[in-house]
Amino acid sequence: MRQRRIFGAALPLLGAAAFLLFLVFPLYWMLLTSFKDNSALFRIPPEWIPAQPVLSHYKKLFADNVFTTYYRNSLLVGFGSTAITLIAAMFAGYGFSRFEFRFKSLAMFSILSTQMLPVVSLLIALYTIYNGYGLLNTRSGLVIALTTASLPFSIWMIKVFFDNIPVALEESAKIDGASRFGILFRIVMPLTKPGIFSIGIYSFILSWDDFLYSLTLINKDELRTLNAGISIRYIGELSYDWASIMTVCVTSIVPISLLFLFFQKYMVSGLTAGAVKG
Repeated sequence: MRQRRIFGAALPLLGAAAFLLFLVFPLYWMLLTSFKDNSALFRIPPEWIPAQPVLSHYKKLFADNVFTTYYRNSLLVGFGSTAITLIAAMFAGYGFSRFEFRFKSLAMFSILSTQMLPVVSLLIALYTIYNGYGLLNTRSGLVIALTTASLPFSIWMIKVFFDNIPVALEESAKIDGASRFGILFRIVMPLTKPGIFSIGIYSFILSWDDFLYSLTLINKDELRTLNAGISIRYIGELSYDWASIMTVCVTSIVPISLLFLFFQKYMVSGLTAGAVKG
């Protein structure tokens, strides 16, 4: 009986450890490959720890002006899309939370229903519209496209935070002479910091990981973002420089890793907001 209890207590831990290993191993192998020479990648048995780590891939990468251009474009597009998403989602979510109007439920469902369509089904129509308005090969056009992709879920998420703020606080501020914008920016926003941070992280990750929009709407190499640049510049048709590709991938996950490291509690609270009432 004692052995069964020990086994029963250890089984969940073993399962969690196996699942963690399953998730972490690709990241470990990606990092390991970036420190290997291409000739050592296909050895049998494989090198689990490189005997002589190679740093030439990182030196070559940071000396490449094209890579820094891709990286800068991804940061500009990511921060631009995040800023616009935060502003638009905040006003839209506050309006849906505090005001009653006809077809409110239909409007909210219509906004959310845009998430049901796959990106591929929108690209042809979006490309035609962008071509007509001269938005192809522009960072602003890519920012607009990524903002429309992250905005529906962001509106619903921030609305949940606004719903949890008592209306009595706003009524008291209104009695004291505060305007609607003063109430929003001075009272409501400080109380919804977890929601704002979670929306910012979500929209930045969505824009940073984008591939289809940037590959379709950007054709100039100097305007490409990181993911599209990797697929075009570092992946060949017949052969692959796996060490360089893994080096680029390791470098590209640094901003996302830092976001999760410092703001993970806000992301968790944002995703679980409204799960329990009372």
